[in-house]
Amino acid sequence: MKPRTISPILSARVLKIAAFALLGGTCCIPAAYAEPLQAVAPAEAGPVTGVVVDSEGEPLIGATVLVKGSSTGAATDIEGRFTVKAAPGQELQISYVGYQTLTIKVQAGKANLGNLVLAADSQVLNDVVVIGYGTQKKGDVTSAVASVKAEDFTVGAIGDAAELVKGKVAGLTIAKGSGDPNAESTIRLRGVISLMGSSSPLVLIDGVEGNLGTVAPENIASIDVLKDASAAAIYGTRGANGVILITTKAGTRESSATVSYSGYGSWATLAKKHKFMTADQIRQGLTNYSDRGYDTDWLDAITRTAFTHNHDVQISGGSKSTTYSGNFSYKKAEGVILTTFNEEMKMNFDVSQWFFNDMIKLHLGLLKAYHKDNGLDAGSEIYRQAIMRNPTEPIYDADGLPYENFGITYYYNPVGLIQERDGDGKSEWSRMTGDITVEPIKGWQTKVLLSTNRSNYHSADFKSSNYQSHRLDGKAGDAGHSYGYTKTDLLEVTSNYRTTLADKHRLDVLVGYSWQKNMNEGFSAWNADFNNDTFKWNNIGIGQELKNGKASMGSYKNDNKLIGFFGRISYGFDNRYNILVSIRREGSSKFGANHKWGSFPSVSAGWNIMNEEFWGKLPVAEWWNMFKLRAGYGVTGVIPGDSYQSLTRYLFGKYENGSGMYFYNNGKWIQGMQIASNPNPDLKWETSGELNVGLDWEMFNGRFGGSFDFYLST
Repeated sequence: MKPRTISPILSARVLKIAAFALLGGTCCIPAAYAEPLQAVAPAEAGPVTGVVVDSEGEPLIGATVLVKGSSTGAATDIEGRFTVKAAPGQELQISYVGYQTLTIKVQAGKANLGNLVLAADSQVLNDVVVIGYGTQKKGDVTSAVASVKAEDFTVGAIGDAAELVKGKVAGLTIAKGSGDPNAESTIRLRGVISLMGSSSPLVLIDGVEGNLGTVAPENIASIDVLKDASAAAIYGTRGANGVILITTKAGTRESSATVSYSGYGSWATLAKKHKFMTADQIRQGLTNYSDRGYDTDWLDAITRTAFTHNHDVQISGGSKSTTYSGNFSYKKAEGVILTTFNEEMKMNFDVSQWFFNDMIKLHLGLLKAYHKDNGLDAGSEIYRQAIMRNPTEPIYDADGLPYENFGITYYYNPVGLIQERDGDGKSEWSRMTGDITVEPIKGWQTKVLLSTNRSNYHSADFKSSNYQSHRLDGKAGDAGHSYGYTKTDLLEVTSNYRTTLADKHRLDVLVGYSWQKNMNEGFSAWNADFNNDTFKWNNIGIGQELKNGKASMGSYKNDNKLIGFFGRISYGFDNRYNILVSIRREGSSKFGANHKWGSFPSVSAGWNIMNEEFWGKLPVAEWWNMFKLRAGYGVTGVIPGDSYQSLTRYLFGKYENGSGMYFYNNGKWIQGMQIASNPNPDLKWETSGELNVGLDWEMFNGRFGGSFDFYLST
């Protein structure tokens, strides 16, 4: 199913105007935490004008012009022009995303500043990449790490974070095998390494575990991918399939409040239909189907042209000691299969405050999201029935009910599967994060992070008395209700020291501790044979199957803990030679008593050949900017999905296949019990080692470049 997004091709000039007027318009608002205005006599202040342009003379729309040390500011219009009230001697700070900030002093008698050129800031955008528990300069990275910034994201109708980097990271496979609007992208990084464990990479949003749908794609500033084991080993078992680090947008210090809106609409339909036998060909006897006298396009009967619309509002700003940012997004997507849809709302708010000359930083974050769908699995049975259905059969019978031909096994009316079934799926999640960073001396930062993530989901399903299975068994409908709740608490303490000695020796030391607890619980109930279809799942107790002892209910609860101690040392000499060594010692409650703990080391090295003296003498040095050789080896682990595999586990009342387990004793049916698995105190970590050798290169100031990696996993 191929989405079609309306995006007319216009000139760069018109696109800038449209982006400003319709999608990206910004306005300056007095910052909530702005400092007091400078004491300037009113007679000395006056209007100051200018035009903000790029290096090619094109106006920059929506650039921020702020009077330094005050809350006075303005945004450039569609011509790049601005007017701001300032006094001689005051400084104007002019900033724009992707460009270096320009500071200019207002001169007496010069109210028109003319054209102000902002230089592209490609070095700032690409020089720093996010790694495990920190950042590194691009030239210091010794592992296979890919970084994609917001300006390089895929644009269009984006479903989740994975689609932003689809096709942009070598070795990262992203696929969505269904047109269901509720389907998430499936991601694999360098294949599958475990038979029983998860194959999906670890996803961290601002350092806290999440998934690809945790935050709105519009609120993401960068996505960094740790591809090899030497980079991911510091995350232990969680990093066995690679790590995806998502950094969300944040406010900047000494900037005016900026509000922006973006939105899009898109349509989707079946991009291509398979060719099937037509009704006329059935009548010609080309198949074993009997002619029922009708001409029905079954795919057309269950599909539609689906519409999706998405809206996002962001606000950000800050003063000398405070930054803040907020984001709210709303999305509603129809599915191509009738009645399917996905409705989501997400809100994110962050605020940071610095104290005592930046010695202490306090950060608070809140994320809240809501999701709704109809719980219909459109990607399997409904589509399957439509493509195998006899095109000469009618959609409805003489009584107005979905026409069924029960003479053929597993052969159902796909329209009836939609119309005679209803569902309701709701989920919401909340994440609260707080951290404090203390820097008593320059270069030494200690950070304590606390986070709690709470999520719950509610699912309900109803099949009417006219549903195909109930027209066979004579039952008046069935309904199910289920509820689940998940809680994840996280504590992380890290201490990091960075220094440079004699302008040549770079040293970066990190030690840390991590504690995480996960808890899951839920409940479900099912009943059937109601006296009417009115209540659906809202009065589940009135079904006759409960009185007959055939209704069902169930509940569950489990938890597990993961504790880790980790350290890393990174050393660089003269921006030429770099080495990184890390180790993580991790313990999990999921393993046997004899193997609760495991160790995951890594080592990697890099050589920046382009910084050697001989390189500067080569003719290519003027346009070949990066040429780096690196190699690394790391060990990661895989953790089991079940919390209690190492313990004796029992089954009560049913066998593993779900059938009942009862025995008759003294006139009564007694619930049975059996051992599901024996204790295994030697259940231990599944480990994987990976060797990676790579080469990074860039030419023409980063306009052209790439990476080559050879890796061997065992």
